[in-house]
Amino acid sequence: MTPQPALTVHPVPSMGAEDVVVAPDGTVWTGTEDGAIWALAPATGAVRRVADTGGRPLGLELLGDDHLLVCDAERGVLRVSRSTGEVELLLDRVDGRPMRFCNNAAVAGDGTVWFSDSSLHYGVAQWKDDFVQDTATGRLLRLDPDGTLTVVLEGLRFANGVALAADESFVAVAECRGRTVVRLWLTGPRAGERDHLVTDLPGYPDNISRGSDGLIWVAVASPVDPLVERLGSAPMVLRKAVTRIPAALQPKPKQTIRVQAYDDDGRLVHDLDLRPPASGPGYHMVTGVREHDGKVWVGSLHEPSVAVLDLP
Repeated sequence: MTPQPALTVHPVPSMGAEDVVVAPDGTVWTGTEDGAIWALAPATGAVRRVADTGGRPLGLELLGDDHLLVCDAERGVLRVSRSTGEVELLLDRVDGRPMRFCNNAAVAGDGTVWFSDSSLHYGVAQWKDDFVQDTATGRLLRLDPDGTLTVVLEGLRFANGVALAADESFVAVAECRGRTVVRLWLTGPRAGERDHLVTDLPGYPDNISRGSDGLIWVAVASPVDPLVERLGSAPMVLRKAVTRIPAALQPKPKQTIRVQAYDDDGRLVHDLDLRPPASGPGYHMVTGVREHDGKVWVGSLHEPSVAVLDLP
């Protein structure tokens, strides 16, 4: 296992800095549960509010020279100007029906957007319901530059992070509940085939991204929960019953700070597993990860901050 570096935390003024992306000038961007999009200057720690999506921003990607592509769990796929804060809705419906849980994306060199819709039944406020019930209704979709929308994969077990191969020969999507990263080949002799980049992950993957090092980085939001795994083979009526008991008694993410990096052949290159300190939980539930010039930035669904570590 890779030696474990120290984590530096950068507060932001709102809760739930779920994902991170780093612009060429070094500015770190994140979105929080109040709908805000924030720009962080790492050298000074200064944070400025740039936009308000009016929803719940999750996955962020750079889009051209001035924009962010934002997966807003409540509003859909958005384009946000990094300079003016203007918010433009690109897509909020699939086959005439509103999306329930737009989650994460990857942008190809020609502007094609690959993105995930985690569930047909539950939104972000009820993510645990879909996770525990294992509805397997997640989707991977493609939005072409001309506006054409295609549902590429269906039946995914809580579709989450999305990333492209370095040469864009495949697109990968994390199945959070399945603990896998599914791979769909886009070019070459295997075009159209579906297999796995990674299986049997040590926990439940959230956002994934391609780093400047060429690797696909995976945020492991929580270790494997034996109770959740046992529920996976239980009748649906029991799984639904579990999500109706008091929240304090339901399965919940375990305290962890873990990210991994894989090459395009699915070989593990880095495994950074930062255990919470004995004095308290500390930063936890890493849901977003982005490697940039030897630094690994992370976000969290529940923390009012982003954090960074130097890659050994």
